[in-house]
Amino acid sequence: MPDARCSMTDDRERRPEADRSYLWCMDIHSVPIENPDELNLILGQSHFIKTVEDLHEVLAQSSGTLEFGIAFCEASGPRLVRRSGNADDLVDLAVRNALAIGAGHSFIVFLRNGFPVSVLNAIKGVSEVCRIFCATANPVEVLVTETDQGRGIIGVVDGGSPLGVETDDDIASRKNLLRQFGYKL
Repeated sequence: MPDARCSMTDDRERRPEADRSYLWCMDIHSVPIENPDELNLILGQSHFIKTVEDLHEVLAQSSGTLEFGIAFCEASGPRLVRRSGNADDLVDLAVRNALAIGAGHSFIVFLRNGFPVSVLNAIKGVSEVCRIFCATANPVEVLVTETDQGRGIIGVVDGGSPLGVETDDDIASRKNLLRQFGYKL
């Protein structure tokens, strides 16, 4: 008897060339990101082992003061967590989170002395990068699905839900904050 969470699917209905039925079953987990110092992080997916070196180069070139740690989960072969960075504590933090998420071809980057907005386009421009799930310093929960094959990220919960709509004073505060950060004149 199939697990109650699973459903039987017949491929022949969708794909006449398929001659098999299979059991479709997955679990969904919420994996909280460990981030005790509320650092900025970038969570994404890529497709090749050279991601670690390419992300390292992009981040190292972005600023002389940026500190970072990268971890990337291989999806085939030895299936190791590949790591790099210029701050050992951030590399260790990235590795711990990559192991907790455990999704093939996912990567996580932690940043100190810099913001994702300053490096995000360069990261998205790395040829192996397929998508970015979030770039934030908020508390993050990663929604991970697990099948017999492995794990994959299906989304994130980034911060909390809205509590209202901004007022004119809130708009003025937002604009002032952006100018304090140097993002607007």
